[in-house]
Amino acid sequence: MSNALKLSIPEGKPFIDFTREFDFPVAAVFEAHRDPALVAQWLGPDGMKMEIDHYDFRTGGSYKYSHSDDSGTYGFTGVFHTVRENEFALQTFEFDGYPDVVAMDYMRFEPLDGNRCRLVGHSVYPTQEARDGMAASGMERGMSEGYVRLETLLGDR
Repeated sequence: MSNALKLSIPEGKPFIDFTREFDFPVAAVFEAHRDPALVAQWLGPDGMKMEIDHYDFRTGGSYKYSHSDDSGTYGFTGVFHTVRENEFALQTFEFDGYPDVVAMDYMRFEPLDGNRCRLVGHSVYPTQEARDGMAASGMERGMSEGYVRLETLLGDR
């Protein structure tokens, strides 16, 4: 059931692309991104506790959450600029450890045959250095582990 995360980190370009397929319908994958109670169960790397200050997944909404473990607490904030149900989300993403370095992220929720979903994302960073820092941060591991938990969560519903 587990589908691999595919990242594209092109040399010399300030962006990262990803795709991940899910064996669940678009509506279920979208809802797992919208509902903060569900987001808290799957987002981020294994072994980290997630605390959500607020999470309003709608056009004009915002979020603030943190992940923590024995190594520390890592905070994240952003604004949801555009959210179209079961279709698209455009948001900013800022890690508290690097203030003023804001990425612009979009996700498309694409229906696939067999009542499945493909999530396609594109993250643009303000500098090549910021993009390279994100790529080296453990982002791929955190995304991969989170999406495996998301798939398990959806399978249990």
